[in-house]
Amino acid sequence: MIVMVIFETVEGQTGKIVQHIADGMKGLGHSVQKVDTSDKCARASFEGVDKVILAAPVHERRHPKNFELFVTTSRDALNEHDTLMISVSLKAAFENGLDDAQDFLTEMEMRTGFSAVKQLLVAGAVRQGSYDYFASQILAHVVLDGQDPSLHKGDHEFTDWQVLDANLSAFLAL
Repeated sequence: MIVMVIFETVEGQTGKIVQHIADGMKGLGHSVQKVDTSDKCARASFEGVDKVILAAPVHERRHPKNFELFVTTSRDALNEHDTLMISVSLKAAFENGLDDAQDFLTEMEMRTGFSAVKQLLVAGAVRQGSYDYFASQILAHVVLDGQDPSLHKGDHEFTDWQVLDANLSAFLAL
């Protein structure tokens, strides 16, 4: 099976997730084609591709603009394939943030006109060294508001790798 993974990463957690996916797919004997939409010249041929996985992080309520543009311009080809959209956000790490995490994905669908066959909200990570003062305040008082204050200090990974793997297996079985 040939699996195309279309992605963009900002702070690195989505990149780590994509590498985990690619390694897992290759371990199962599948061929993986990765397309990084942060490369403004990124092109993709969907010829021979069996399934498509899309993965992007959420920052300031939206997925990266280049990622959304790529999805918009590839919408017709994407609609011809089984697709899994992985939306990575800190809001997905907390029960009280799941509605927001779903809203971010719904808003992207409205902007791009594309809705994946399967969707997955995946919890991201805190990368303290990646934030300036303003971003760290947004993290502490908006994104992580009401959560354990120790989460505001240092790096913390929220991604549940077992849940991710189980959803990937279910997607491959479609």
